[in-house]
Amino acid sequence: MLNPMQIEESYKEFMANLGDWLHDGITHIDLKFLHEADILQTLQDDKGEPDDLTQYFHVIESVEKVTLFNEQFIVWIIPKMESDQPVTYVLIALNQPEKAHLEIVFTTHGIYNTPRYVLKVLQHFLIDTLETEATLISIEKGQ
Repeated sequence: MLNPMQIEESYKEFMANLGDWLHDGITHIDLKFLHEADILQTLQDDKGEPDDLTQYFHVIESVEKVTLFNEQFIVWIIPKMESDQPVTYVLIALNQPEKAHLEIVFTTHGIYNTPRYVLKVLQHFLIDTLETEATLISIEKGQ
């Protein structure tokens, strides 16, 4: 697991050349995405479960961002202003022993730029990444 100084170095490296690190580009969260990912329904059904996956992180807060990290993931939540509109960027990386590996970047804005939406979308991507990693490991073991 990377230490906080290595995590900060990874963040700076990713932000310096964000376009070079992203294979799929930045995912912009909108109504279509929320419907396709079934997040709207889960928000309505959500009872505020204390076992929420996004609660198992160490947190580092700074003026620029909030950094969440655990043994599997590093997440940077970066609030910004773009054209006088608040936007939140979220970077999700795998926390690998030698170096972080950037997996997903998404943005929220407008009515979807609330902590509730940001955390629900973050949880969706974390679960999706865990499932993808498990599938890849099972395929590798099968070969």
